[in-house]
Amino acid sequence: MPPHYFYFHGFASSPRSTKAGYFAERLGARGLTLHCPDLNLPDFETLTVTRMLEQVRRLVDGLPPGPVVFIGSSLGAVVALQSAAGLDPAGPHPPARLVLLAPALEFGRDGLRFLGEAQVARWQETGTIDVFHYAYDAPRPLGYAFYEDSQRYDTYALDVRLPTLVFQGRHDEAVDAAMVERWAAGRPHVTLRLLDDDHQLRASLPQIWRETAAFLELAP
Repeated sequence: MPPHYFYFHGFASSPRSTKAGYFAERLGARGLTLHCPDLNLPDFETLTVTRMLEQVRRLVDGLPPGPVVFIGSSLGAVVALQSAAGLDPAGPHPPARLVLLAPALEFGRDGLRFLGEAQVARWQETGTIDVFHYAYDAPRPLGYAFYEDSQRYDTYALDVRLPTLVFQGRHDEAVDAAMVERWAAGRPHVTLRLLDDDHQLRASLPQIWRETAAFLELAP
């Protein structure tokens, strides 16, 4: 059975992102469908990791039997890892491979520490915080439930032993490259590619695709 391919966009992004379109176009040229769910739905304000994982699970369950390949960017990489961990390897949709782009692995553990205690306290008090959303090119409110729910997920501690290819920019200001290196070093099933790029990885997309195609055993 051929695999089902998924792409999970990052936080405050959408399926219309540059990377999502890039992967969809190249897989489409090979007759393959890339499922790119909009993880903002039904609305950004009520977003939680749990809701995203439930959305992914429903989409996977609705597909014909076959292995799944998850590609995730930043927070989408967290969704990819957590979703893979929740799938039954002996079930109708066994997780096959992972491709992680600038993975926000410390999200849920201390990935929101940049906000500071005072700002988190104000978020809790008011119930929402304004976040710049790249898909709308404007701020959007996000409920405090997102912060509370994120504490349930320590992605860094997950033991998902799938063939995994990771691309991480050395000049990433959102995800610590040294942290990703430490995470990959302790996992023999993980291949890490450090790139001279930032969090968006746009300058490296041709290289990322070439290596991803080889990793997924697709025609170049």
